[in-house]
Amino acid sequence: MDEIILKIRQELMENIDSNIISSGQNFFKEEIKLYGVKTAVVGKIAKQSFSQIKYFPKIKIFELCEVLWQSAYMEESFIACNWSYFINKQYHAQDFIIFENWVDKYVANWASCDTLCNHTIGTFLEMYPEYLANLKEWAKSKNRWMRRASAVSLIIPARAGKFLEDVFEIADILLLDTDDLVKKGYGWMLKAASQSHQAEVFQYVMHRKKKMPRTALRYAIEKMPKELKTEAMAK
Repeated sequence: MDEIILKIRQELMENIDSNIISSGQNFFKEEIKLYGVKTAVVGKIAKQSFSQIKYFPKIKIFELCEVLWQSAYMEESFIACNWSYFINKQYHAQDFIIFENWVDKYVANWASCDTLCNHTIGTFLEMYPEYLANLKEWAKSKNRWMRRASAVSLIIPARAGKFLEDVFEIADILLLDTDDLVKKGYGWMLKAASQSHQAEVFQYVMHRKKKMPRTALRYAIEKMPKELKTEAMAK
């Protein structure tokens, strides 16, 4: 297993792009740890390296993911996210504990948060919707990334029209959150839900627009027709 991780790190080192190193930090307010490799290249490395481990027991793959997360390098976190998603047909209910631990212990920026939550956790929740209740506990966490994760884990299911009531419940919990990335996260979740439930999301926003932060409001209505946007933004 050490050889696999070492090979990945060697490939990342060989693909460092000086432009990514110099510009990467600009997308984040918090300090991030980067090799400086293009996301598309990281994706290729993830796919190629997965071919060496795809027949490993799931627990061994999760252990390798854990090692990648522990490095705190963004690119290694992306590979861990990819690997954990590639084995989604093997998910069992107890895997939620592992995913929750990764969010709580290792996620330290919006990119790692969204990559893990949109795909791995979002897919898990479609398979095991009984864990939606846990997201509502995440929404009350002191950890900003847990709170953002509670919303962005539902982006892809919400876009498909699923879990609307849960979307609204999580948005209600996060409604007055003061963290900018949490506001953007639940606004994005509402925007995703509006693609299948425009009328319901518009009504939700209109009933709360006097309290809802403008950042979240603008995200929520982004995909709506101009006349609805104007009505929602009017004071």
